[in-house]
Amino acid sequence: MRAIRVASAALLGLTALALSAPAAAARSDTNITPFGFSVLPSTVAAGGEVTLLLERDHGGCKGSATVTSAVFDTITIPSNRSQAIAVVDWDARPGTVHRVTFTCDGVSGSTSLTIAGSRPVAPTPVPLYPGRGVQAGEGGSLAGFDLKEIGLGAALIAGSVGTAYYLSRRRGGEDGA
Repeated sequence: MRAIRVASAALLGLTALALSAPAAAARSDTNITPFGFSVLPSTVAAGGEVTLLLERDHGGCKGSATVTSAVFDTITIPSNRSQAIAVVDWDARPGTVHRVTFTCDGVSGSTSLTIAGSRPVAPTPVPLYPGRGVQAGEGGSLAGFDLKEIGLGAALIAGSVGTAYYLSRRRGGEDGA
């Protein structure tokens, strides 16, 4: 019995591995670089500033680095620095995502920069006293019903109560009581 459990678990594990392997092989990560890089913040408004960070601690980028994007001018980070500031173009479209590419010592990697959406527009003010008042006075009263409808409703209720009383009295007599 124990061998069946072990075989089932092994078969289940191999099936999961076999089914997940194509997904892992299909993912090609082209941002593997010997140096780290990032853009802070990753979402910025048009005309805002971003900090371009380059990790030089592990010796992956020894020379000057070039940072390019469609939403700001090309920035060069000198070999003795690890960061720079870039100003995003004022005409950058809100909601778009742009690629920021870091190139150092012939190796390139990229990340994304999102342009923040536009500011929300304030709603139009509603006047405190509209030109017309609400229509009131009909709800919860007898308005809208005529005498025929009221009489028909009363007759249905009386008929159902009378039928229930008749059936309850008749059954009591049939049981032998």
